[in-house]
Amino acid sequence: MTFLRAVPTVFCAALIGAAFSPNVKADDWNQKTVVTFSGPVETPGVHMKGWAVLPAGTYVFKLLNSQSDRHIVQIFNQDETVVYATILAVPNYRLRATGKTVITFRERAPGEPEALRAWFYPGKNFGQEFVYPKERAIELAKETNTVVLYTPAAITPEVLTPIQSAEEPVVVALKEAPVLAVSPAGQDVEIAQAVTPPPVEVAVAETLPKTASPLPLIGLFGLLALGAACTLKFARARA
Repeated sequence: MTFLRAVPTVFCAALIGAAFSPNVKADDWNQKTVVTFSGPVETPGVHMKGWAVLPAGTYVFKLLNSQSDRHIVQIFNQDETVVYATILAVPNYRLRATGKTVITFRERAPGEPEALRAWFYPGKNFGQEFVYPKERAIELAKETNTVVLYTPAAITPEVLTPIQSAEEPVVVALKEAPVLAVSPAGQDVEIAQAVTPPPVEVAVAETLPKTASPLPLIGLFGLLALGAACTLKFARARA
């Protein structure tokens, strides 16, 4: 009877542990960020027709997909009801993470909109370096005297309806698109000239398997507790 009374307590403890186990917040996995631009900003990727340049205002950045070295970033209106741009990006590493959002631009001539370059989420060493269509990347590289990432894939730059899913053909095409880099001289160069690779120890850590959920560990603790209850029951019976 002692054992039977102990069993509900053991399972109750396991359930309490599951209820209070840490959960992944939405802002952590999709890195939702609210950004206000004081001037117009040019965006790469696939955008809603007429929205290649975002006017000054408040927008929401989110990761749509980041399952490989090809990340997909979307830019929404402030209410998150319209997707203005869906952009291919690759990881860019920074040595020191900051507690604030960092967005970098390619500065252009006065009167021209700044061109979106990279986005770093607060507390993250890895950010998103944006990839431009080839022709536009060549122009930007010359204008800004910097190396610009590009894709030679023929992807339609404008759409009439918002892209909502990572399974839509245009998103799949972005994820599969090759990524190269072009210099101000118009020549292809190593991608490492545009993005910073992580230190070796960080790269190794990123390749190690990660536990997707703490629930298996909680279940193990529950089984151990159950075993302890059984042991205690038999010990008492022998005594």
